Amino acid sequence: MTDPIRSIRNLGAAMEAACHAAGIMDAETLRALGADAAYAQMIAHGHRPHVLAFSALALGLQGRHWNDADPREKAALRARFDAAKAAAARSVPHDKGRTPMDAALDEIGVIVRAAQPTSSRPEKK
Repeated sequence: MTDPIRSIRNLGAAMEAACHAAGIMDAETLRALGADAAYAQMIAHGHRPHVLAFSALALGLQGRHWNDADPREKAALRARFDAAKAAAARSVPHDKGRTPMDAALDEIGVIVRAAQPTSSRPEKK
C-alpha cells in the first residue's frame, strides 16, 4: 500500500490536492520526482506558485519543518523555486489569447489592468 502525500511532513490537504491534479498520486511518487520536478509539474497543471509552498515541500521531503532553514539555505531554496517556476513556464504555451510579450509582462506584474471601482455606490448625478 502506498502512503498518502499528506504523510510527508508539512504537506496537508491543499498540497495533496495540487499534487493529485498534477498526476502525483502518492508520497513515493513525490519522493521519486523530488521537490523541483514535482513543483514544476504542479505549476504546469495550474497550481499557483509560491516560494513558501515550495520550501514546505522541499524541506518536508527531508523530514524537516517548513521554516527550518538558515538564510543561505533560504536563498538556495528561492533559486530552486525560481528555476522550477521558469521550467513550468517554458513547458506551458501561452494560449490565453495574448501575445508572448503580454504574457511575460503579466507574469512580472507590469500590465495595467482595468480600473476597479473604489466604491460600491453609484455616483450621484
